[in-house]
Amino acid sequence: MPLRLVVLNGKVHKMNKTGYASDPFYLRHETEPHPENPGRLTAIQNRLESSEFYNNLIPIQPRKATAKEISRVHDSGYVASVEKSCADGVRNLDADTVISSDSYDAALLSAGAGMNAIDQLIDGNIHNAFCAVRPPGHHAEQDHAMGFCLFNNVAIAARYAQKTKGLNKIFIFDWDVHHGNGSQHSFYSDPSIYYSSMHQYPFYPGTGAGEETGTGDGLGTTLNLPMDAYSDDDDYLSAVQNKLIPEIQRYKPDLIIISAGFDAHQNDPLAQIQLTTDCFGKMTELLMGIAKDVCDGRLLSMLEGGYDYDALSDSVRLHMQTLLTFEP
Repeated sequence: MPLRLVVLNGKVHKMNKTGYASDPFYLRHETEPHPENPGRLTAIQNRLESSEFYNNLIPIQPRKATAKEISRVHDSGYVASVEKSCADGVRNLDADTVISSDSYDAALLSAGAGMNAIDQLIDGNIHNAFCAVRPPGHHAEQDHAMGFCLFNNVAIAARYAQKTKGLNKIFIFDWDVHHGNGSQHSFYSDPSIYYSSMHQYPFYPGTGAGEETGTGDGLGTTLNLPMDAYSDDDDYLSAVQNKLIPEIQRYKPDLIIISAGFDAHQNDPLAQIQLTTDCFGKMTELLMGIAKDVCDGRLLSMLEGGYDYDALSDSVRLHMQTLLTFEP
């Protein structure tokens, strides 16, 4: 295969094969006025299209997940209720979670993006991928919506990888500023999927204490890294290097999935963590390094939160540039 090169800031970089999944249909999940709104993806898309590397990304076209695929994580009755609520013109599934007539199909397409990215990863067509999707997923519980989330995209992707690709162990790392209660609860007693979250604590949704480590056979495969308000880059990078990376090394997963919320940024309006844009690039480098060591570099990243357009789009751009050009 010819060596793939890209010029960034006047320097030549070798390129990884990095996939990018998104779809204009996500904008039809109409939520305004609400922090999780279509403008988030418009800002990301515009920022990526203006970058020097956008044309070097490998496009991944999302597909709609089936109700059966969603039901590997969620109750089938709940899945049907979301479809009906959207069809009936219901506006809120709970106090925080707004829907519109196209939200059910957008949510199916969000979950399907991760599955199509996994197909490309396992087939060797890409090394890593980022899915710019909405609605987000990590708060969605087995039987109800929560925190802007309808279906748990990363959980569905993880189950898909196990059920259809023969992967035995998957590690989910959630760096969204809010604890991913839905993801944790999906796998709390399941040792085949390790869930770790680094989040502001105590904070919404109230879960994610350090002593929450799993139950039954899953005891020891949940790692919460609660962070104080106003924690900064050094605090986060220390936790990733000294606590998270050793656990991934010990667990040796076949795939790493990032729940990539960018609302821990210092400019985000919904939380108080003080990360700079640069920290998301450094965390990406650390995850890419351990992925190379344990799972041939297989890394899937899916968008969760992030509510300041500039902070979000700049952080995603650096995240994607790092996925494309960093050599562990």
